[in-house]
Amino acid sequence: MPAVAVSKLQVKSHNTPDEKRRPDKTEVDIVTLDDYTIGRFTFQPGWRWSDCIKPVVHTEMCQLSHVGFCVSGQLTVETTDGNRVEIAGGHSYTIPPGHDAWVEGGDAFVGIEFVSAAGFGKPGG
Repeated sequence: MPAVAVSKLQVKSHNTPDEKRRPDKTEVDIVTLDDYTIGRFTFQPGWRWSDCIKPVVHTEMCQLSHVGFCVSGQLTVETTDGNRVEIAGGHSYTIPPGHDAWVEGGDAFVGIEFVSAAGFGKPGG
């Protein structure tokens, strides 16, 4: 795997993002640093991809690849082949295209996404 190199020192806050997306029960706060798009995803209790994001992106399942870190909360992810995982605070994760996901319990899921942020929650994303 090739090494990643950055060319300048930068800092941005997800509290004042470059872009905000707000589908139902969803907050996506996007910052862009050179060629890198990083998203803070907050899914409220009751959030489910097929209920909250599917109406925006118009695909049967999420077709994005995800690489991220769960800050807090709990998310269940199920792939089209029936595999299921629980993601909780402190977990890093990868999720392939072809999945549904939902928040477990009464706490919001907060995750930092490094691969899917540019397209998540947008038509065609």
